[in-house]
Amino acid sequence: MSRRAFWATAAATLVAAGGVAAGTAIAGGEPSPRRRAAEGGLRGMWLATVVNRDWPSAPGLTAARQRAELLAHLDTAVDRRLNAVIFQVRPTADALWPSPHEPWSQYLTGTQGEDPGWDPLGTAVEEAHARGLELHAWFNPYRIANHTDPTRLVASHPARRHPDWVVPYGGKLYYNPGIPAVRAFVEKAMLDAVRKYAVDAVHFDDYFYPYPVAGQVFDDDAAYDAYGGGFPNRAAWRRDNIDRLVRETAAEIKVIRPGTQFGISPFGVWRNAVTDPAGSDTRAGVQTYDDLHADTRKWVRENWIDYIVPQLYWSAHPLDQQVPANYAVLLPWWAEVAKGSGTRLYIGEALYKAGDPAQPAEWQDPAELSRHLTLAKEYPEVRGHVFFAAKEVKADRIGAMARVVADHYQGSVRTPR
Repeated sequence: MSRRAFWATAAATLVAAGGVAAGTAIAGGEPSPRRRAAEGGLRGMWLATVVNRDWPSAPGLTAARQRAELLAHLDTAVDRRLNAVIFQVRPTADALWPSPHEPWSQYLTGTQGEDPGWDPLGTAVEEAHARGLELHAWFNPYRIANHTDPTRLVASHPARRHPDWVVPYGGKLYYNPGIPAVRAFVEKAMLDAVRKYAVDAVHFDDYFYPYPVAGQVFDDDAAYDAYGGGFPNRAAWRRDNIDRLVRETAAEIKVIRPGTQFGISPFGVWRNAVTDPAGSDTRAGVQTYDDLHADTRKWVRENWIDYIVPQLYWSAHPLDQQVPANYAVLLPWWAEVAKGSGTRLYIGEALYKAGDPAQPAEWQDPAELSRHLTLAKEYPEVRGHVFFAAKEVKADRIGAMARVVADHYQGSVRTPR
């Protein structure tokens, strides 16, 4: 089908649419059974903690205030008839639970390593389940800090004990994915949460190797010299490092808590078709395969993960507006990737763009996201949607989320306990 014919078909579809005590860890046991009903599927929202984006509203709040704000987000999810919250519990090589491996997050108290006096992850799991919500624990594997000064990290931080593990790049600090000891450590640190709590899923976001920064080089020469033998080039070695992280994490989850899912939310473009005939008809400046060294398509086709949530953070307007990517193009591409695999496909939705005056006109239309869900219904591989992020789910500045709820979430689809 030509691009023009494809858009005509998609446009017709869109027009027709119109439109317990705090801190109690849950050790042992399994997560609630999951229900992926045809009438609902996954209805999720991300709850981001890095730089206090969604929660807590500021560092240094009392434990009682933090807890109240957290529960308010869970209540908002219920009010919006969602059934899953993806809670960021390791934003920068730290922890939102009492971890023996990494310090308490600075986003709680304002001071890295300071005990906040309660257990946010333990509370979130318990309170989410009490509301019929799934709780997916969201981890960032390799980001250490949003600055490049190791002395600003708490003295006991693993990155200070192992400076050879650390790469400064683009104004941030990262663990080097090419060092096997790093991979073993981050897996151990993240999976501590799975051992302690009945989380419904382990969730990675889109950061593997960092996004490219013009004029800078991610200096992993020593690791490549030590461990890159047998690979045709550095890029292939880097992709293998990330593949190993994904495969090993998946295998360990199944051993520790077999009922827990493993999902990943990558940047929405695997490769552009001009780079690879198997890619999407897009012109994105970032391609996960080439730039983040994350072969997201392979993870789906090889069934290494339980679900994938590509971040399709573009509108579905006509292609002749020359955007680098388009929702209506990427949606069928990902549906085809997921087709026949054992990996469930959910779609990441850019609620944060709705009503943002800095965004193009189509994002000022409260119906834009509702049209996305209408279009997605044409693809049976799409099993749900996740909205970025909790702050916008609550504020809903132009009513885009309310429109989604009215058009698509007329009944609650709750996860049974």
